[in-house]
Amino acid sequence: MKKVIIISTSLRTGSNSDLLANQFIEGAKAAGHEVEKISLAEKDIKFCKGCLACQKLGKCVIKDDANDIMQKVLNADVVCWATPIYYYEMSGQMKILIDRMNALYSLDYKFRDVYMLTTAAEDEPEVPKRAEAGLTGWIDCYPKSHLAGTLFCGGVDAPRTIEGNQKLQEAYELGKSV
Repeated sequence: MKKVIIISTSLRTGSNSDLLANQFIEGAKAAGHEVEKISLAEKDIKFCKGCLACQKLGKCVIKDDANDIMQKVLNADVVCWATPIYYYEMSGQMKILIDRMNALYSLDYKFRDVYMLTTAAEDEPEVPKRAEAGLTGWIDCYPKSHLAGTLFCGGVDAPRTIEGNQKLQEAYELGKSV
């Protein structure tokens, strides 16, 4: 059994990326894994100040929800990010959290497999590539981990327009394969 953390970065109720994340979760649970979902919609996460105190302390000096999330990521076997694509990139709140995870560099992180689920109004296959490259930049800082899988669903803009889409089943299967 693996410990799986899913970080849903959309702030919109009924978001398509969140619904994709829910299916990934159901698949991982069906495979017998311990799963926790973290929704950034409910979190207070401030910008990184670049002070690098975290490198000495092993945690961030800013008092918000980022340290709790970092602890969960640190101890997870699998991390799955779910994000809407905005301007061909990951959501701003996802990038802010990634920047805040600087404290993990000096710690003995457990995660090995990282997944990315993305949705967008546009449906061309190249739409998620910049977001994937951004996440890969973060993953490259953790040599024991790798991008284990991605799933993109385009052509979904308004909340819940993903309902009935085949990509939901693919997200379930991806979660089950963890």
